[in-house]
Amino acid sequence: MIRVLCANWNHADDAELERKHFPDVAFELCKSPIGSSAKIPPELAEAADAVINYSGVANLSEKPTAFPRARIAVRHGVGFDNIDVAGFGALGVPVCNVPDYGTTEVADHAIALMLSLARGTAFHHDALRCDPKAGWRPRAAPLVLRLRTATFGVVGLGRIGVAAARRAEAFGMRVVFFDPYRSNGTELSLGYTRVNSLEELMGMSDVVSVHAPLSAETHHMIGTKSLAAAKKGAILVNTARGGVVDLDALFAALRSGQIGGAALDVLETEPADPSHPLIKAYVAREPWLEGRFTLSPHAAFFSPAAQFDLRYKTAEVAVTYLKEGRLMNCVNEALLQMPLR
Repeated sequence: MIRVLCANWNHADDAELERKHFPDVAFELCKSPIGSSAKIPPELAEAADAVINYSGVANLSEKPTAFPRARIAVRHGVGFDNIDVAGFGALGVPVCNVPDYGTTEVADHAIALMLSLARGTAFHHDALRCDPKAGWRPRAAPLVLRLRTATFGVVGLGRIGVAAARRAEAFGMRVVFFDPYRSNGTELSLGYTRVNSLEELMGMSDVVSVHAPLSAETHHMIGTKSLAAAKKGAILVNTARGGVVDLDALFAALRSGQIGGAALDVLETEPADPSHPLIKAYVAREPWLEGRFTLSPHAAFFSPAAQFDLRYKTAEVAVTYLKEGRLMNCVNEALLQMPLR
């Protein structure tokens, strides 16, 4: 029987969905609290034919060499910065992800975050809840935009970036994008304006929506330099990876007024670090930040339907390869230094 090790398992059940749809596969669960890495018993690691990392932020507790039988490693989600793609590749083990779930949910969430600031909905909600009479100030929200004449800048024009751009386009927004990995002609096929640098995009966008994966190249790419180049008062939205945005630099840009507002679903440290100056100011409801910052708990991916897709597709990627040899969504093909196991 195929044995699949489910590392950092954080679902409430005991893999009933996976066992129902793949009844001839043994799923071994190593549970962990969200954000932490579970210790994997050696006997489970050594017997695993496949290893899946279910955490959105924590890496596997063991190095790839701890899984001598594993023929495939899978990331339960889109981002794969928290799985050792090079280490597994050096052993001839492909690493795969699940890029085709939750696309519409994340794009919807990015637009919802934009609207919460650009239409002042979060600000009005809080003001009216505090005092229904004194909070009845329709002109008080600080960042209201006419979206029909605004520019929506997309950093990373993959599946989710395109979906978010389509939604912004429906509001009448002009769409520009920066993505050095998209082939020439993308701008023609989609009808969007391509720019050649992040700083150029920041300087012309009223709203910047981040949809880039986290890598050594993209870590803190939204930082002091790019924020300084931003259009004065622009809104930043991040539903991608927390590490793409330098939170210290963002705090400084918000405090100075260079950035008008920010709406974040992801942070470099999750859950949010209450000692960080930006999080402290947000929790304390400091007046200078009111209506200019909103936060959600890495929830953009979630809906019951998307959750089913994610769980099913994660198991499917591993089981299909083990049974049929058919590889889906491999992210470390260029790093495979040995023949596939």
